[in-house]
Amino acid sequence: MLEVQNLTIRYGDFEAVKNISFSIRPGEIVGLLGPNGAGKSSTVKAVVGILPPENGKISIGGHDISTDSMAALRCLGYVPDNAAAYNLLTGKEFLELTAALYDLEKTEARTKIDGLLHGLSLEKIAEKLVSTYSKGQRQKLVIASSLLHDPDFLVMDEPLNGLDVNAVRLVREIITRMAEQGKAVLFCSHSLEVVQKLCSRVIILHNGEILRDEPTDVLVNLSADKSLESVFFELTASKMDDAELFEVLKILN
Repeated sequence: MLEVQNLTIRYGDFEAVKNISFSIRPGEIVGLLGPNGAGKSSTVKAVVGILPPENGKISIGGHDISTDSMAALRCLGYVPDNAAAYNLLTGKEFLELTAALYDLEKTEARTKIDGLLHGLSLEKIAEKLVSTYSKGQRQKLVIASSLLHDPDFLVMDEPLNGLDVNAVRLVREIITRMAEQGKAVLFCSHSLEVVQKLCSRVIILHNGEILRDEPTDVLVNLSADKSLESVFFELTASKMDDAELFEVLKILN
């Protein structure tokens, strides 16, 4: 469903992503993890066509995103990390615009929009401007827009930001159901507990390189407490000696 080959991304002289390769098969939910500055956001933006790579090839559903971008992006649903939506539209208008961009037939679009508004508890505010939405409501609206065209591949960048417990559970159920239907999901989150429960495989980036690309159960077995958080910390944390820690604590005091 996704094939990333020898991806390199530079910002001037800085190499943010260093010749990485990975793939995601139908039915997989893959977690993409990394500390700040690891290259995770750059990788995601390249996958969804926002950021052109310096080198490398990305294909979605067999379509090269550089040479056949429209076909590739039609396979794709994307939830960005900033819950971006048009403030001067109502929630329903925003979904109608999204449906039109994907050329959905009007009756089909209306049915899907009504179903998503109901399922994500947005019915009561559907006719209100997006500018009046809370962070969690905006997040649910963007998630709805990513699902409208029934994508085969879903990219979610911090999709749980601002969501309450019930909404988090619902999103997890949606992702699981999509994988059961043979669709693929790239799931980026700092919530390692959710990643451990949800993802069948985890890719860990650090300093622009892939440290690990393993089944989740293999990774968690690397730590004594069977915790993805412990493994992640051991692989990526900066080592601070006692003297450095003492200096930080002096500043805080």
